[in-house]
Amino acid sequence: MKYTTASDVAKYFISSFQKKNKEISNLKLQKLLYYAQAWHLVFFDVPLFDDKIEAWVHGPVVRSVFQEYRKFGWKPVKTEDSGGITSKKIKDHLDEVMRAYGEFDAVLLERQTHRESPWRDARGNLEPDEPSNRVITHEAMKLFYRAQL
Repeated sequence: MKYTTASDVAKYFISSFQKKNKEISNLKLQKLLYYAQAWHLVFFDVPLFDDKIEAWVHGPVVRSVFQEYRKFGWKPVKTEDSGGITSKKIKDHLDEVMRAYGEFDAVLLERQTHRESPWRDARGNLEPDEPSNRVITHEAMKLFYRAQL
C-alpha cells in the first residue's frame, strides 16, 4: 500500500469539511489524524503516514500539520488544496473515520483521547498542563484500538 503524508490526509479532511460547508479547527483536525492513523494500523497493519504523533497537552498532535495550520489558532482551518490522495482505499478509510468521529466537536474528541491509554501512557507522569513531545507509538495505538473491536 502506498504511503501518504499526514499533510495530505489533513488537506483531505479539511476539503471534505469545506465541501459540506462545515468547519474544522486545528484541534479537531489533529484528533481525526490520530484516529485515521490508529484505525489504519488496526485494519491494514501498516501506518497510514510516517509522521509521528506526539502526546501534547490537548491530545495527540502531528507537529508538522499543527505548524502548517497554526496561523488559524482556534478558528476554522481552511485550504484550497485537497491533498494528493488518489487511492480509493485510503479515501474510503478517511471517509469512514469522518463518519465515525467527524460529527463530534474538538473538545469532546480531546476528552476522548485523554481517556484512552495510548495518549495517557505516552504522557506518563507528566502534569496535565506540561508540554510534551513524547511519541504515541504505533504499537500502543494498534493494541488499544484492536481491543475495541
